[in-house]
Amino acid sequence: MARKHPRPEVSRRKFLAGVAVAGAATAVTPPAAGAATTASAPASAPPRRPSALPPTMQVAVAETATPKELPRIGGVPGSDFMVDVIKTLDIKYVPSNCASSFRAIHESLINYGGNKMPEFLTCTHEESGVGMAHGYFKIAGKPLMTLCHGTVGLQHAAMAVYNAWCDRVPVIIVGGNDLDAAHRPPGVPTIHSAQDINALVRDFTKWDDTPVSLQHFAQSFVRAYKIAMTPPCGPVAISLDAGLQQEPMRNNGEKLYIPRYVPTSPPQGDSGAVKEAARLLANAQNPVIVADRVARSENGIRLLVQLAEALQAQVIDQGGRMNFPRTHYLSRPPTAVNNADVIIGLELTDFWATVNAWIDNGEHGIGINTHEDQARNQADQHQLVGAADQGELPGLPAVPGGRRGDGRGRRSDVAGADRGGEGGNSRRSQGRDRETWRGRKESICRSA
Repeated sequence: MARKHPRPEVSRRKFLAGVAVAGAATAVTPPAAGAATTASAPASAPPRRPSALPPTMQVAVAETATPKELPRIGGVPGSDFMVDVIKTLDIKYVPSNCASSFRAIHESLINYGGNKMPEFLTCTHEESGVGMAHGYFKIAGKPLMTLCHGTVGLQHAAMAVYNAWCDRVPVIIVGGNDLDAAHRPPGVPTIHSAQDINALVRDFTKWDDTPVSLQHFAQSFVRAYKIAMTPPCGPVAISLDAGLQQEPMRNNGEKLYIPRYVPTSPPQGDSGAVKEAARLLANAQNPVIVADRVARSENGIRLLVQLAEALQAQVIDQGGRMNFPRTHYLSRPPTAVNNADVIIGLELTDFWATVNAWIDNGEHGIGINTHEDQARNQADQHQLVGAADQGELPGLPAVPGGRRGDGRGRRSDVAGADRGGEGGNSRRSQGRDRETWRGRKESICRSA
């Protein structure tokens, strides 16, 4: 919005131009040559240059004094009501990088809200702002709000938003945007706007919205806070139009109100399923508990310890959070699942990988094995080896030399050859036989 302000009589541009011209003339014309020219031909003296007069008091004040507060729009801006909504949720800080797309709510946070609850914290990058909100929740257990500038601000913040999503941390991201193309300024406000800026982070946020009225903002912001704080927690995003922030509040026949925040109870398992899980764990001979992100508080750790000790179950902590003390006598490495008869997974990111093994360089695309498959394949390989030793597999002749079947040795001819015995082959020929037999055995195992 254009505003008129009194200007000084001597403009800053003319003042600087006079100084530059006078300095250039002094540098080009030496003092002695100038004096000689004036004495010999006073009529041909160069035209007088404008002098660099000292600035008047008005100019000095305009250049050095603290600028006066700009007049606000007529009426109460919508951003003041937005600050009232934010204050009801006791958000303590707003770490953010300043930008024009949310200048109205920024101004309301400082002047109308007194820069307190929430307090604006100036950051140099959007990723830093979201990262500060992430770390604050990990310590205080309460979410923060951050402001991002349109498309470029959300792109800067995207990596930190993704980190919060992976770590199940609630962060409220408000992105400024200029939706109305008929009224938004040209240049940066237009270039940095988009029809749907939330699309940049939608794949790794729990919920997002674009309010189109002040009452809509009140409902969306409280709902965003509620969804973000409901376990499993996560970041949420709101696209906030600059025009909605700056326009004065209008009485459209309805009274604005702020919805009351009522926390949602955390999700819980079906009672029948919980009883069945308890029955399986109680009757198990070797139960194993695998925890990834189950403990959200200190009390959650205590409850997990009590459950493990009551069942005498081994516990694998996958490290998503601090779930179980590593010094506890029931703490076990990931390999403890190999001998378990009942495995219970507590908020696992990847349960499949917990009970399966993957060989990335497996031959012929065979890279997926359960632990039972691994044991079965190992037993099958032992049977194949034994059958190959006796020459019982079709198409595979017996390896030359006698076999000792009493379990005390697998190849008596090899032992005899090593000792230089009479019936043994030479070491070189015996080595060739072993390589031939190994190659045939591997080909049979692969075809099987």
